[in-house]
Amino acid sequence: MVDVIAELEKRRSEAALGGGQRRIDSQHAKGKLTARERIELLLDEGSFEEYDMFVTHRCTDFGMEQEHVPGDGVVTGWGTVNGRQVYVFSQDFTVYGGSLSATHAQKICKVQEMAVRNGAPIIGLNDSGGARIQEGVDSLGGYADVFQNNIMASGVVPQISVIMGPCAGGAVYSPAMTDFIFMVRDSSYMFVTGPDVVKTVTNEVVTAEELGGASTHTKKSSVADGSFENDVEAMQEVRRLVDFLPLSNREKPPVRPFFDEVGRIEESLDTMIPDNANTPYDMKELILKIADEHDFYEIQEDYAKNIITGFIRMEGQTVGVVANQPMVLAGCLDIDSSRKAARFVRFCDAFEIPILTLVDVPGFLPGTSQEYGGVIKHGAKLLFAYGEATVPKVTVITRKAYGGAYDVMASKHLRGDVNYAWPTAEIAVMGAKGAVEIIHRADLGDADKIAAHTKDYEDRFANPFVAAERGFIDEVIRPQSTRRRVARAFAALRNKKLTNPWKKHDNIPL
Repeated sequence: MVDVIAELEKRRSEAALGGGQRRIDSQHAKGKLTARERIELLLDEGSFEEYDMFVTHRCTDFGMEQEHVPGDGVVTGWGTVNGRQVYVFSQDFTVYGGSLSATHAQKICKVQEMAVRNGAPIIGLNDSGGARIQEGVDSLGGYADVFQNNIMASGVVPQISVIMGPCAGGAVYSPAMTDFIFMVRDSSYMFVTGPDVVKTVTNEVVTAEELGGASTHTKKSSVADGSFENDVEAMQEVRRLVDFLPLSNREKPPVRPFFDEVGRIEESLDTMIPDNANTPYDMKELILKIADEHDFYEIQEDYAKNIITGFIRMEGQTVGVVANQPMVLAGCLDIDSSRKAARFVRFCDAFEIPILTLVDVPGFLPGTSQEYGGVIKHGAKLLFAYGEATVPKVTVITRKAYGGAYDVMASKHLRGDVNYAWPTAEIAVMGAKGAVEIIHRADLGDADKIAAHTKDYEDRFANPFVAAERGFIDEVIRPQSTRRRVARAFAALRNKKLTNPWKKHDNIPL
């Protein structure tokens, strides 16, 4: 028995070394942690239960039969984050560059399937050069199996991907189908084809960072939801995100202890809206002031900044926030912001996370670039997402809610449950100036008449009371009481039941 146990410990030690000490040192020299070190940081201490530690590849071509590394380039298993179960796989770049083989894929598929069966999130720590070339179509088949599991898990359990090294080809499609993608600055890349292939095919000269670095994907492409300074920060922030999310679509989001007064009055909100309707203000101030402990986890902070998405807690319960940002493009909706918000709304709806919408939107951004880019279809995505959502929806209109954008932003007409407005709200087809120029075009040459018409329009429509008279607004509230009113609204909606007509699936305007 002693010999057998000694053999077990020897094999475990070999597996823990992955590709060997020299490659581990090389990983550290690049400022990157090893696959196991990342798991240790991500999970609660001592909670990791590893599977398939001794699995090796089965390839016999190109001399591969001469070398078998235990684990085959990926560490898989489950553990806990603040006591709640998660499944994890962490690719090991020290073993064949983290490349995916048939057995490597089988290990990932096993924990994906276990996550779905047992109702727990799946977190992928990706550090892979792509398909293992020596295995050819077996590797491609392995990728397809992983992709299929991503699709089956979508909307069933939260899927989080962290890109922690160079990921190319098939290695980027699996993360692309997950709910959240995070990157590490200056050490992680995502691209379908690398800089060398791009130069060969298109004659473009581009660096890996420009082509697929964290800045590119968080600011330009919207592929990634956020980026972090290093591996340590990335693991801590993923832990923080998991704390906001339910384990699966069979459970409600977690309720955390909170130490904030539900009825807290924020008198500064009464003066947050500037006197000049065209002067911007920071909507994040409102989000922070109504959240428990002023805590806000923002998603896609660096992309489409004219709309804000992220998670807060109210009375300890997770709430998804979508808010127009008047500081950028006056808060207009456009192609990018519509896509960003629509995806976020659909995630919240899939996992029973209530949605708070804060509205200050003068309309959709005009222009040929928007029309040619399909703003109609992209704007319809957000409209569709709000309209199909059955979770509790609370809306607060702080200032402008003009035209079709008023409808789109979780209006009463899209089954908004509780719709509030501040006294400063302006709910109308368009701004006073544009409306007057259409209605009273015959008086355009007379400045005094136009000024009088504008004043009359503002008095009649630049307020929330016409909408309130029709029941489109449930209540006009004092800004300082927003936290209390919103918290009470969500409390009243905790037992909400709403179902959509049976269908195989909808056909959202993609």
